[in-house]
Amino acid sequence: MTDSANDITSYSFEKAVAELESIVARLERGDVALDESIAIYERGELLKKHCETLLNAAESRIEKIRLDRAGKPVGVEPLDRE
Repeated sequence: MTDSANDITSYSFEKAVAELESIVARLERGDVALDESIAIYERGELLKKHCETLLNAAESRIEKIRLDRAGKPVGVEPLDRE
């Protein structure tokens, strides 16, 4: 893993999204040199993958509460993935 990828792994979801939004804004403005555009695009890809990993991990920890016919909690089960 590159140094750039290593430092991203310690980012919280919110920090990664904020940096990703900043990268998107810079690329949309179009005032970044080609070489720099490529570099920040690649970093954006790493940030996107990190965010997806964090979201998948959070989703796997979320459980759905099972209720009996009377509406009383009787246990939990994994959240349905659609």
